[in-house]
Amino acid sequence: MGQYVQAGGVRTWYDEHGAGEALVLLHGGAVDSRFFEHNLPALAERFHVYTPERRGHGHTPDVEGPITYELMAQDTIAFLDTVLRGPADLVGHSDGAVVAMLAAMHRPDLVRRLVLISGGFHHDGLLPGADQLEVDPIVEFLGRSYGEVSPDGEEHFRVVVEKIARMAAEEPTLERSALGAIQSRTLVMVADDDIMRLEHVLDMYDAIEDAELAIVPGTSHFLIQEKPALCNAIILEFLTNEPVETVAPMRRAKPQE
Repeated sequence: MGQYVQAGGVRTWYDEHGAGEALVLLHGGAVDSRFFEHNLPALAERFHVYTPERRGHGHTPDVEGPITYELMAQDTIAFLDTVLRGPADLVGHSDGAVVAMLAAMHRPDLVRRLVLISGGFHHDGLLPGADQLEVDPIVEFLGRSYGEVSPDGEEHFRVVVEKIARMAAEEPTLERSALGAIQSRTLVMVADDDIMRLEHVLDMYDAIEDAELAIVPGTSHFLIQEKPALCNAIILEFLTNEPVETVAPMRRAKPQE
């Protein structure tokens, strides 16, 4: 049924499922943890899964002021410190991937493994048409779903979407070189028809030391809903197995001494 915790300056709602090592799922923008309904059962078979909803999303009330990736990353760090009190694996989709990436950069002690699904490190990596969110269609498409669970009521959804649209037009703005700060073992995962340029995804993959890359065929930005069985298998293979020693490494080849 879920519960609330005061994490930093946000009264954050979250639920828990399964048992095992801690795994935190971070949803995308303008949606909530219900987005993972096709992924949660498989992940909860192997992990103790936490599904926090960020400020202004789902059951978590909005907070006065803007919504930014940095603020949401700090909220997530506060959640990890307050509820888990130790490290976890983070799986983030879209905006949630950016939040997970920033949390791992700021607090590597709290992030064991990192799965970044359909998230970029700079907003200029978005394809034309995906770089400007249109508020009215989003409100029409998702407003009723938001109103079903939000303590702020359906009429507040436009306020939240406008905040997200402003954020998406200006953020994130990380330099490629900054991704070298990520110490967690990382899987970069994306659809073959996603909202980002594949060149941008490859830049991210190359910039994170020893990152792994998965491009899911025949999918869009909604890949984890479109092909949940395949996506779940990829995520679980990464989270439950150590890296293999490949036969013919190229990018991962170690220099000869």
